[in-house]
This record gives sequence, C-alpha cells and structure tokens, in this order.
Amino acid sequence: MQQLQFELTEDYIEINNLLKVMGIVDSGGAGKMLVAQGNVKVDGQQELRKTAKIRANQMVSLGNVRIKVLAKSS
Repeated sequence: MQQLQFELTEDYIEINNLLKVMGIVDSGGAGKMLVAQGNVKVDGQQELRKTAKIRANQMVSLGNVRIKVLAKSS
C-alpha cells in the first residue's frame, strides 16, 4: 500500500483535482471518470460525486494508494 500526503493550501480540494495534483491521473477529467466508475473511496466509503470537496484529515483511497489530506499550515 502506497501512503501519500497532501497539504491543503485552501479550505478544501475537489477530489478530481486531488487525483490530478498527486499524479494519479493526467487530468481532472480522468479523475472524474475514476470517481464516476466507483473506484475512489473517501474515509472508507465509496465516493461518486466527481467534484466532492475533500477537507483536512480525510483519507482518499484508490486501489493500493492512500492519500492523507493535511490541514493547511498557517
């Protein structure tokens, strides 16, 4: 299992953009497709909203990749 971390610069990041900036997909559109296909989980629950807002302390998982979202630093 690959564990990654992402530090927010805003209050949230849309799930499709998180997948893009973490290098899991090449574009936000590809991220939306993965979410729509039911391949992405947030805190262990399947997420089907393509632009779901991911906030600090949430865990996004896709296959054997987990992304821990950290709060923005002050």
